[in-house]
Amino acid sequence: MDDNTWDDTPIAAAARRAAQVMTPNSLSLPKPEKPRLVTIANQKGGVGKTTSSVNLAASLAIHGLKVLVVDLDPQGNASTALGIEHRAGTLSTYELLIGETTADEALQQSPANPNLFCIPATLDLAGAEIELVSLVRREYRLSDALSMDFITSHGFDYVFIDCPPSLGLLTINAMTAVNEVLIPIQCEYYALEGVGQLLNNITMIRQHLNKSLHISAILLTMYDARTKLAEQVASEVRGHFGDVVLKTMIPRAVKVSEAPGYGKTVIEYDPGSRGAMAYLDAAKELAKRGDFVPSEQSGPVGVRP
Repeated sequence: MDDNTWDDTPIAAAARRAAQVMTPNSLSLPKPEKPRLVTIANQKGGVGKTTSSVNLAASLAIHGLKVLVVDLDPQGNASTALGIEHRAGTLSTYELLIGETTADEALQQSPANPNLFCIPATLDLAGAEIELVSLVRREYRLSDALSMDFITSHGFDYVFIDCPPSLGLLTINAMTAVNEVLIPIQCEYYALEGVGQLLNNITMIRQHLNKSLHISAILLTMYDARTKLAEQVASEVRGHFGDVVLKTMIPRAVKVSEAPGYGKTVIEYDPGSRGAMAYLDAAKELAKRGDFVPSEQSGPVGVRP
């Protein structure tokens, strides 16, 4: 095999992209006109919410954008993947919601990238649903804490909120604090199970609590090109939601699953892997196409204006 043939192989291409990812300031994306605030939600567990939150955030940070991840899941998996301290006693989203700390005080920088920040979650957050019920402005506690003054003073281009697999007060707080919702949907059996309920909830929140809320992107995850099922599910989701579905699909990949065990995103853990490449491409697509804004007739699902 001559050198030119080697340069054309998938392994060589992956190695080139990995080298580029690991080279500081080699990648760039345009900054949004104003900060984009995105909740990543799906009450169904195991669809890739946290994985997508941290890897999209890391991908955008690699491209020179300043990104904040707000961990609103008591399991704290997003905090773990970003290498963020979240032991008991750490200032976290729990203290933020009940008013015992500020976003500035709870903010931590990820060791993986100087552009990547996180407000972590601790197990204390598990009791927040009950405590929030009696608090003033219980649906807006996160929105009040993550003020635009805080976001602009730190120069954040993107804020991602990782939700728990439920539709309770934590998720409602996440949705009143943002304009955009990104829904990960896995390419497996019962992919759309529960999505109807999620859409109804987004519609209700949009009508009563946050008029600017809309679905700006749907990300297909756990795609296995070897199966007809994955292809059928992808086709069904695209048929149902149209252009709001990102063209990039996240493959089912071992490296994506392994990375959190090392306290890393897949972008840091193995930047040349299929999973890392897919998340880098999805982040680039999300950034370049901008926010899909809903028309008057489209309900909560975003469409091109």
